[in-house]
Amino acid sequence: MIFLFWSIKKFNKLKSIKIMFEKNHGIIIACDVSIDKLEELVEKTYGIEGVVGYKIGANLAIEHGLREIAGKIKKYGLPVIYDHQKAGTDIPRMAEPFAKACKNSGIDSVIIFPQAGPKSELAFIEAIKNNGMIPMVGGEMTHEAYLIEDGGFIKDDAPSMMYEIAAKNNVEYFIIPGNKMEAIKKYHLLLTNMINEPKYCMPGIGKQGGEIEKVFSILRGYNAYAIIGSAIYGSDDIEKAARKFAKEAMEFE
Repeated sequence: MIFLFWSIKKFNKLKSIKIMFEKNHGIIIACDVSIDKLEELVEKTYGIEGVVGYKIGANLAIEHGLREIAGKIKKYGLPVIYDHQKAGTDIPRMAEPFAKACKNSGIDSVIIFPQAGPKSELAFIEAIKNNGMIPMVGGEMTHEAYLIEDGGFIKDDAPSMMYEIAAKNNVEYFIIPGNKMEAIKKYHLLLTNMINEPKYCMPGIGKQGGEIEKVFSILRGYNAYAIIGSAIYGSDDIEKAARKFAKEAMEFE
């Protein structure tokens, strides 16, 4: 039986904000799978305590259509987060049509990595919010050779600037790399000095080396959600793997 979680994204009159997740801790399952395996993945995991939502990427959306993919997940009642890989890098005037397309496809939240600069970042944040969705803003990614100091292209202080702009514009959810402990500490200190309750969603946990217990301990007292993909959908027992990670996250609830 499919349960409808009517309170997802419910309106909180005290804070005048939409609540993305009912729990303060949990896991978001990254659905980087074929369309044939997508429904199996969701069917086996949506009812597990601590599974709070699903993230879909551009590959599925390009091949099968964002609306179709989102619809296959939304019927299970949990929020759908779209990771365009990487949204927020276009010119500012493209933010509104992009956000409108996501909204019309049934998306609840959109991840952006605003590497195109502050004007694009502001435009995408506002467009996402104006279309009734929740922006999640990333700055530093999980892989090696991203920042200049590590051999990459991105200025070392650029992620901090992206997070600062987001925080100043009422963004609550931040994407930080779950496999880089020093980066987590750095951005957590930055954000807690700017806003009261930053909320963190973290890829890099599982096969990329990050561990829920270590990461959530750094962020104790703040909402934290691990974004986990192949360590779950690539497992021989999807449900067992999801329960393991969800249980680890719920120990901080």
